[in-house]
Amino acid sequence: MSAKPEQSLQLWLPALAHFEPAHPLREWLTRADRLSDGRAGYLAGLGDYFQGIDANVPAAAITREFLAGDAAGASWLSADPAWVQPDMNGVRLLACGQLQLGMDEAQAFAAPLRPVFAEAGIQLEISTPDRWHLKLAANTSLPSFAAPEQALGEDLSQHLPQGVEGRRWRVLLNEIQVLLHQHPLNAQRRARGLAPVNSLWLWGGGSLPNPLKSSLHGVISDDLLLCALARRANMVQQARTAESVAAASAGWLIDLQDLPASEIALHWWPTLQSLLGRQSCVLHFASAERWLRKPWHRWRIWRGAGR
Repeated sequence: MSAKPEQSLQLWLPALAHFEPAHPLREWLTRADRLSDGRAGYLAGLGDYFQGIDANVPAAAITREFLAGDAAGASWLSADPAWVQPDMNGVRLLACGQLQLGMDEAQAFAAPLRPVFAEAGIQLEISTPDRWHLKLAANTSLPSFAAPEQALGEDLSQHLPQGVEGRRWRVLLNEIQVLLHQHPLNAQRRARGLAPVNSLWLWGGGSLPNPLKSSLHGVISDDLLLCALARRANMVQQARTAESVAAASAGWLIDLQDLPASEIALHWWPTLQSLLGRQSCVLHFASAERWLRKPWHRWRIWRGAGR
């Protein structure tokens, strides 16, 4: 009988379809035991590791508490710098966060936006250059906002908040986009070959939840929300390095789901191969599939590569 996933090391990986047939990880799967599927996607996948977390996770409050420690007593909404671009079919979200912003540049972009938010009774906080937060009165009713992973590459009109409650936010976002489009820093960014910052992506609204529960002992990740959730569950967080991955043990989660499969093969596979060769590990793909690989499975030589 297969060990329970929580008794093993956990490895969170990109969607299985991203791994080419020749990828070294594919051979390891042929000798592993297939488990029941986990949850697909980034936000839903977090729910496999933290009780009570789903796609509606109040990411803004959790990450603000992690970064600044002042999220209690208010409602929060993430307002991350974004790049949108019109095309024949609408306006598409091409990037959210990770726009190579420095703090001085982020503050300069935020300057003309602060009065607009203040007039609406909202306080804009620049937590990091890539992570901005909106502070609202406690228990503010917020419409449903799509997470970046749900909207990247798609027409914005499909993901903006709808109805009477959403109209306020659509109008506010339109005003923000006009101000950012006109910002002189964007011309400088284009001259340097960088994407413009011409919108904000609003998502992850809500208030700070009670401390979380998890069967994990710790996480190894560079993902802000995952580390913030781990802190909320009172567990250890470590940056993703070759050393931290090599030292991981049962009950720890190694987060690689944000990396290209080619980078995993090129930079991480020697460390992972050694790790998987000496301890049990659950491989959980972002597309939901899960396998349990134990060290003795290497002797299953009768399992062909085509399995």
